Amino acid sequence: MNRPLPRLDPAATALVLIDLQHMVVSRDTAPRPAMEVVRNCSRLVTAARPLGILVVKVRVAFEPDRGDVLRQDIDESYSPSTAPGWHELVEEMQPAEGDVVVTKRQWGAFYGTNLDLELRRRGRTTLVLGGIATNFGVESTARDAWERNYQLVLVEDAMAALSSGAHEFAVQRIFPRLGRVCTVADVLAAWAGSAASTPTG
Repeated sequence: MNRPLPRLDPAATALVLIDLQHMVVSRDTAPRPAMEVVRNCSRLVTAARPLGILVVKVRVAFEPDRGDVLRQDIDESYSPSTAPGWHELVEEMQPAEGDVVVTKRQWGAFYGTNLDLELRRRGRTTLVLGGIATNFGVESTARDAWERNYQLVLVEDAMAALSSGAHEFAVQRIFPRLGRVCTVADVLAAWAGSAASTPTG
């Protein structure tokens, strides 16, 4: 997290934010509260849009009959919430015109969705990732993106997990092998530099 980020070409970059929806944001997270993650992601969105960086909002949701929920023999089961509106993005993450909204049905955002198609047809080869949870939705999406040869920028303070240990393991052990680990401030500085170097007229 010490090396400055390279220039990030806005036309080749997408900001991909994972699962900032009511059910997820309502949970206790670490090393920072979920709403701090939302605020930091909002800063990235605010900076990205004027530069023409594609903003992608990812959420997890299922059909009303739950027929598309995974059913496997596992040691620790987890049943997604059925509370009204659980799958809706929080107010701060409501999509604006030009945003792409992706609905997934598992941790990662690529399998069974149109994410890869949306990115490739728009020429987006660099992904700036944030969201909740660091070691589930974000990490699964990052691994899938890495296998598809996307350049990854993983924004540590725009993420949180259900425990500090889980977050730190992903940030320290997994993410450095997938891309560049950085902060919101690092990304904003790289985008500012990109904007300054873009010819006008």
